[in-house]
Amino acid sequence: MAENEKPTSGEKPSTVPASEGDEVQLVGGAKPRILLVDDEDQFRTSLAKRLAARGYDVIDVDNGEDAMRALRHQNPEVVVLDQKMPDMSGIETLRELKNINPDVQVIMLTGHGSVESARLTGKHDVYAYMQKPTPVEDLIEKIEDARQEHRYALRRSEAPHVEEKGFKAWFFGVEGMRPGFIIIGAILFLTMFFMPAPERLQLLLTTEKGGPQGELILGYAAHRHMQPGQTVAEFYGQTARLGLTGEALNQATFQRAKVMVGVLMVAALFWATGALPIGITALLVAVFMYWFQVLQPNDVAKAFATDAVVFIFGVLAMAAAIGKTGLDRRIGLLLLGPSTTLKRMCLIFAPMVAVSASFLSEHALIAFIAPVFMMVYMGVIKAGNISKDKALVVIMLLTLNYACNVGGPGSPAAGGRNAIMIAILGDYGITVTFGQWVMYGLPYVPVMALIVGAYFYLWGSRNVVMKDINISASVRRESEKIGKMTMDEYKTAVVLVLLIFTWSAFSGTFGMGGPVILALVALCLLKVLRFKEISGIHWSVVFLYAAASGMGFGLAQTGAALWIADIFVSALPEAMAQSNIGLAIAASLLTGVLTNFMSDGATVAALGPIVVPMATIAGASPVAVGLATAFSSSFAHCLIIGTPNNAIIYALGKDHVTGEQLVTTKDFAKHGFIMLLLSWALLWTWVIAGYWRFLPFPA
Repeated sequence: MAENEKPTSGEKPSTVPASEGDEVQLVGGAKPRILLVDDEDQFRTSLAKRLAARGYDVIDVDNGEDAMRALRHQNPEVVVLDQKMPDMSGIETLRELKNINPDVQVIMLTGHGSVESARLTGKHDVYAYMQKPTPVEDLIEKIEDARQEHRYALRRSEAPHVEEKGFKAWFFGVEGMRPGFIIIGAILFLTMFFMPAPERLQLLLTTEKGGPQGELILGYAAHRHMQPGQTVAEFYGQTARLGLTGEALNQATFQRAKVMVGVLMVAALFWATGALPIGITALLVAVFMYWFQVLQPNDVAKAFATDAVVFIFGVLAMAAAIGKTGLDRRIGLLLLGPSTTLKRMCLIFAPMVAVSASFLSEHALIAFIAPVFMMVYMGVIKAGNISKDKALVVIMLLTLNYACNVGGPGSPAAGGRNAIMIAILGDYGITVTFGQWVMYGLPYVPVMALIVGAYFYLWGSRNVVMKDINISASVRRESEKIGKMTMDEYKTAVVLVLLIFTWSAFSGTFGMGGPVILALVALCLLKVLRFKEISGIHWSVVFLYAAASGMGFGLAQTGAALWIADIFVSALPEAMAQSNIGLAIAASLLTGVLTNFMSDGATVAALGPIVVPMATIAGASPVAVGLATAFSSSFAHCLIIGTPNNAIIYALGKDHVTGEQLVTTKDFAKHGFIMLLLSWALLWTWVIAGYWRFLPFPA
């Protein structure tokens, strides 16, 4: 039963200090709920009264079975449990409580304290072991520590910790559970679902290839595979095997295109606001695509299980191997040697890594360096005796992330999106060589990376707690702690070098996912990794990128992406649509927006066939407009789904001790939007209206 007795006249309600310098008011509002389990009635009743007098909501029971029921129905944060009880012992009760709720924190009391008892209870995940009787103030201090650990456990398991304090607090909720945004998302989807199909959407999806208005659908992603006289609806119905014809097929296609736009709106809202956990929103995308039969079940699965998704999984597992062996410290010492201050890291390291990302795998660079930054961060806050320095971890990880993102325009080797644009230009009889691409794109990279570094240095220098930080020295100290390279480090280093070589030389044949899976198998055979460590990666990020891939494919196949692009192009001012610079800027605007919601490759595949003929008709350079499109597909800065870089940074930007997400979706939205604006501004001034005016372009 719950104890709700008033404090006696001799005891006053108190405010108990929590960890990290905060205070938790125990009287008034929602009281912290504690479960007290002890078979000694006098001790239990007395302790329950004293805890209730200090503001706790105490549930006290005298046996393990009642404790299990109380945990299931009343959800306490902390359990104070007697180890020695008849019938169901404290250890047995503990085991059952943890089976019901692994996140609940248990403080074990015993009148028979010993080292052996502590060892036994330690096996079963006890938060603290205290000898009975214990001073109540000592117990309260331990309870408050356990409550803090309970919140950390919820973060690690991505379960929201909600304390309702009125309608506003409920509506906005907390990260992972924001009821208000969930309701808004439902309204957006239902509005899109039930609204009549717009006339323009109907026209685009029923226009025949090669017909009088055939130019309207040149931007359809699968336009090259359509038969003459075939409409987008007919092609989609054929590939999705809808088994419909005529008007029934058209209506089904219209509806599925609207569903995909609704899914895009909901997913973007939820990912941007944290309305649901990242992984749950990703699974929700799959639910919509299955439920509304956007594709056949096997085709939905294929859309989600792409090479990029396998690559994300493999990179996260490789990061685990690099961190486990300590090789991340060695790599960090090599790459971060010049970063003796935060300023040098931002202004020297950022351009270096951006240029490297133009020719090497930007995702691989992120995967190698981000764990090093997290290692440095954890060492810095430990040395500074502080709980966290969020600004510091944001400045390090997002400088790295955006520097690698803007390396994309540097060369065709920077990503599959560039290869897609080269292929699209080739379909129109235009050849762009590797050297030409580098000439058009590489001058942009170090300048933009310097802007990225300068922005984060100016922002971070005002917000970081630990201002004097020598990243190079921190990496060196960490390397010295672990001594000489071990055999596992040598094995991992060899596999890593071979992986980078394979990515660089054979990714066109084997993709990006195949080589990294082979590398993981090799590390397992070499006994560097165990499958348990591979399976312990941040799976929600893998699901997220799978959802981005599946959503992009669904948008492209149903013609929804074509409709979105058409709306944008129709909104262009006539002056912009009739000039070389104007068309290139317009293409970069559209691409920069869409690439934040779709994968970069899907964005280029959807928009490339629109912008290239659009430039030809207007008498502008198809290469200039096409390259502006490809370059801007690297500007996926705002949402995690935009690029594997963002997904990897989000996965690794988490305090492994507390479970707190240090680099959040809000950080991506806030800083990413500024990065998007700066990326556009430099592309338009330094590139399109700048040195491109003096370069020759193929006809």
